[in-house]
Amino acid sequence: MNHPSDAALLGASPWWRADAGTCLVIQGGHRLIGTYGVSGAKNAVLPLMVSALLTPHMVTLHNVPASLDVAVLSNLLQRLGVGLSWSSGRGGLSLTLCADRLHPRQIDRSLVARMRASVLLLGALLARCGEACLPMPGGDAIGLRGIDFHVAGLRAMGATVEVQGGLIHATAPNGLRGAEIVLPGPSVGATENLLLAAVLATGTTVIRNAAREPEVTDLADCLSAMGAAIRGTGSDVLQVEGGRTLGGAVHTVMPDRIEMGTIACAAAVTDGVVTMRGVRSELLGAAGPILAAAGVALEAVENGVIARRSPAGLTGVDIQTRPYPGFATDLQAPAMAMLATAAGASAITETIFEQRFRHVDELRKMGAAIRVHGRTAWVRGVDRLTGARVLATDVRAAAALVLAGLGADGETVLDGLDHLDRGYDGMAAKLAACGAVIRRTPVA
Repeated sequence: MNHPSDAALLGASPWWRADAGTCLVIQGGHRLIGTYGVSGAKNAVLPLMVSALLTPHMVTLHNVPASLDVAVLSNLLQRLGVGLSWSSGRGGLSLTLCADRLHPRQIDRSLVARMRASVLLLGALLARCGEACLPMPGGDAIGLRGIDFHVAGLRAMGATVEVQGGLIHATAPNGLRGAEIVLPGPSVGATENLLLAAVLATGTTVIRNAAREPEVTDLADCLSAMGAAIRGTGSDVLQVEGGRTLGGAVHTVMPDRIEMGTIACAAAVTDGVVTMRGVRSELLGAAGPILAAAGVALEAVENGVIARRSPAGLTGVDIQTRPYPGFATDLQAPAMAMLATAAGASAITETIFEQRFRHVDELRKMGAAIRVHGRTAWVRGVDRLTGARVLATDVRAAAALVLAGLGADGETVLDGLDHLDRGYDGMAAKLAACGAVIRRTPVA
């Protein structure tokens, strides 16, 4: 998908190279053997970048993934007046942000529409500037994902929030104040938004039923390094003593546990052996034991994890997505692609998002035996998938279809690469270095 603003992304992220009009061609049947460098987490880096809005001092992030979402958010922040400085080394990309001259009204509607994480600007700008106005955020078409939890929490902290005409307008001219907030569900985005707002609010904020995802902990750790006082990190109750003046910080983005789980499944599907650098299997939460039961063997080694297929082979398992430490919804599509060729049957129930089976029809094109009833997909393993032309409809569906193509007979052509680029830093090149026969090519 080509966007009018793609060329403009280079100003804020000079490393980005738009590759519109291409597809991914995968020749299946090749074992993955080698070392795969897992990137910084997509789901962690975006709120970390937004956290720089809370201080006029410099915030430096290491291990930043070179993904399209990072490029889009960089452009958004630059238009708000944030200074950006990039560097590259053996540890990957580093980004220094300085928000000493914010212009909170300079929000680009087209950029906000491209990514869900832009909603995090609401809490940060409201806390720092007393006002925020932005269009309703976009992102993957995987469900309703309303902002009700965000709005209710900010209102409890004294903000006036109006949503009309596709715009969210929030004001707090006298500043935000601490509040007791009980989230109806452990929403990651709402927890992060309220955390960003609470660190500058006057008084104590308690967030109950908070999301426990490692990415939330990564944000809390960075905010603490900036001088915030946060207790309960990693639990479902976060207590924030607000009103402190935040300074700068240097923080390393956590590894991407979703990319790790996806590549582990790819190693098992291709009967390969892949050493994933810089990761820990415990980041997978409940997904680790479930993948192990399906036949994905994970071995901890120094500075990484080795993934391979267990000697007994792949076998069907039942999966139910849950908030962390449950099985991550972002791993549901890659797991389904793997289980499509596992022995026996699997039942995969999606409890987080109501439209997250859009990859099923594409897997069926490749010969997968999957039927969907409500929020459960029933998967009967087949011997092999067959290559086909398929379309990615969201970030995780894109990764799942890459995985399916790696294990399939023949050639798979994947369209919709903007979704893959949004969430993954050079996945195709890293897979090729492990023996995959995969290349980007102009759309025929």
